[in-house]
Amino acid sequence: QVQFVESGGGLVQEGGSLRLSCADSRDRGIFGDNAIGWYRQAPGKQREFVARISRSGSTVYTDSVKGRFTISRDSAKNSVYLQMNSVKPEDTAVYYCNVLVGEVPVSAWGQGTQVTVSS
Repeated sequence: QVQFVESGGGLVQEGGSLRLSCADSRDRGIFGDNAIGWYRQAPGKQREFVARISRSGSTVYTDSVKGRFTISRDSAKNSVYLQMNSVKPEDTAVYYCNVLVGEVPVSAWGQGTQVTVSS
């Protein structure tokens, strides 16, 4: 079972930037073989899709983050990143990553990393 470690969250002012990281704690190179997605869950809301990146590097974003967030991967480091620019208070949430089969997250969720945007 893959175990993810998300990091890089914190408190940031509206309009600022953060870079989130996601790694496989067992360092098994699984990221190189699979699509990876970022998700987020705001207080009182369902977890929602944010972005995904395929094995080949193609990317998909939810409409609310297009042009502001960038997902990338470094297979040599078994890591996936989410660069968050021009953040908004509505980006406040716990952010998670997961392995995807098709568009479906298939592994157990990690602890996530908290992002809080102040206005």
